[in-house]
Amino acid sequence: MNILKNDLLLRTLRGETTERTPVWMMRQAGRYLPDYMKLKEKYSFFERCQNPELATAITIQPVEQVGVDAAIIFSDILVVPQAMGMEVQMVEGKGPFLPDPVRRIEDLDKLHLPDVEEKLGYVFDALRLTKKTLDGRVPLIGFAGSPWTLLCYMVQGKGSKTFDEAKAFCYTQPETAHRLLQMITDTTIAYLKGQAKAGADVVQIFDSWGGLLGPEDFETISLRYIRQIVAALKEEVLTIVFAKGAWSSLEGMAATGAHGLGIDWCIRPQMARQLAGPKVALQGNFDPAKLLSPIPVIRKEVTAMLDAFQGHPHIANLGHGILPDVPVDHARAFVDTVKNYRP
Repeated sequence: MNILKNDLLLRTLRGETTERTPVWMMRQAGRYLPDYMKLKEKYSFFERCQNPELATAITIQPVEQVGVDAAIIFSDILVVPQAMGMEVQMVEGKGPFLPDPVRRIEDLDKLHLPDVEEKLGYVFDALRLTKKTLDGRVPLIGFAGSPWTLLCYMVQGKGSKTFDEAKAFCYTQPETAHRLLQMITDTTIAYLKGQAKAGADVVQIFDSWGGLLGPEDFETISLRYIRQIVAALKEEVLTIVFAKGAWSSLEGMAATGAHGLGIDWCIRPQMARQLAGPKVALQGNFDPAKLLSPIPVIRKEVTAMLDAFQGHPHIANLGHGILPDVPVDHARAFVDTVKNYRP
């Protein structure tokens, strides 16, 4: 068992006092790093995910090159629908494509609750290898998509700005939708427990499309399933819930018992804190597009963000994933500004 040399993230999530704010970035392992792009030219997306050596190398790149306080395993939320029996393709320049989406109750017969060791063992292997390679430098984060976000892709069959078909499916076939959401939830619980066992110190639940639902629908279609996942993991691993755009439900998310809540840049830290209460760590909320600003501007804006979060547990992060065209030295400026910040 490696002793962690840098446990800032874990202590912050536990509500302990730390000497400085921990920092990492969503999507930090990937497309803005030149070394990642070299691997991308050689290997397909799922080859990169399914080969533990490649996934480990990609996971560790930002730790070594940008200096973040945590590694997040290189994988994808759509490995779960894949494990449940759906075909998932990654189309270059277009994103995910699921050629045989769920449209009616009969389509659920094509899905199953997988044996996660058998179907997703490659993720656990990557976590174990990454943990060993990190050798206690920083904590390791695992993750999964929220059931609602995964349903969006499984029903729509591809990415969308509005996911109207997925919403219509929930509104017109609620029974089928809830059956599917429960299947995804059960798979995700087993999957995240496996990640914790394989070495993840923290797991994050990404509800990328939570903000498409009004508060009542968010409760019935998304939060009630996230609540099950957090409750099942509470004793085993630290949890962060990130529901982009769903800040009106921060109070409900805090009540799940999650250790951290991610927020985007569309809510002020003071308001988020008011809604979430004083104890839970808030993670965020720098606009990723601001990383395209000149470095002096980045430093100034990051300092303003840190000032606004002061006095309560905070993890510095972006309000969504890093953009592909962000220069590496701009990402580094973000991280260094957090590391050098003293209120």
